[in-house]
Amino acid sequence: MLTGAQTWVFKTKPAIISTGTVGGPFEKDGRLAKDFDKFHQDLWMGKDSYEKAQTVLLEDAVDIALRKKALKEDAIQFFLAGDLINQITPTSFAARKNQIPHLGLFSACATATQGLALSAMILDNDGANYILTGASSHNASAERQFRYPTEYGGQKPPTAQWTVTGAGVALLSKGQGLNSPHPRIVSATIGKVVDMGLTDPYNMGGAMAPAAVDTITRHLFDLNIDPSYYDLILTGDLAKIGRAAALDLLHQQGLKMKEEQFLDCGLMIYSEEQEVFAGASGPACAAVVTYGHILNEMSKGTYKKVLFVATGALLSPLSYQQKETIPCIAHAVGIECM
Repeated sequence: MLTGAQTWVFKTKPAIISTGTVGGPFEKDGRLAKDFDKFHQDLWMGKDSYEKAQTVLLEDAVDIALRKKALKEDAIQFFLAGDLINQITPTSFAARKNQIPHLGLFSACATATQGLALSAMILDNDGANYILTGASSHNASAERQFRYPTEYGGQKPPTAQWTVTGAGVALLSKGQGLNSPHPRIVSATIGKVVDMGLTDPYNMGGAMAPAAVDTITRHLFDLNIDPSYYDLILTGDLAKIGRAAALDLLHQQGLKMKEEQFLDCGLMIYSEEQEVFAGASGPACAAVVTYGHILNEMSKGTYKKVLFVATGALLSPLSYQQKETIPCIAHAVGIECM
């Protein structure tokens, strides 16, 4: 299964057989609204805290993914998921409800690809029949965790990003034959922690770009393929600053690609009329864009081969207060229609 230094190639090519994507009221007005399964009308979602509301988002996404395949929780062997909040409590509380054996994950905004990679590895080695994996975030809970509560009305610079309120979940199963209509997980590259010395928590895109480039180049090298192998290389949450930096770094390494072949989830989810600074972020951003819009486009034949590269900044409020730099990571997953 190990190919090269950091890449797994899956023999059985586990399938993504169902997804669930849920958003908040701001996402309902976004560019990709038609690709969501459900929206909530306010940020509270019937709860008395934003953190509890974030749990609702993930619970809903799990319910939707299972309902699409008429499966119950007891048919699923493992639930791999995570978020940004202290000790990933919104995810743990969702797991408390669904009672699926749970492995909590944290790769910040790279959690979606971490979950896909680990789920595919377990399935490829006969460790399960079905696995649910996903990620969630909530704009107001993340602001309270990492910056200032939204009620303060704190000002942000143009390099800042807007945390997505949402949850995205994928239901994976063992490979179902090469004629299966479902997208398949073909490969995964596990990234290294890359820290270029940036310290500005309002410039996540610039901090994460080198990690994305490191993982993309390693993936291509390990598999001995060119960027043109993929119809789309999709990064998670680099937004305007990070995407531009990543393209420059890739070109410096001789990896040329067309603008339309290199897209970023943080620039896709919201409309131009929505004021989101440099773009979107949060673990839910890459999850809902990929499990909603991208997989829908794959089912239409728009893309056949996608390299999904979610990126995460591994800082905490404590590390920032201690004047640490920002370590970042990116994991890549190759998704193909057979």
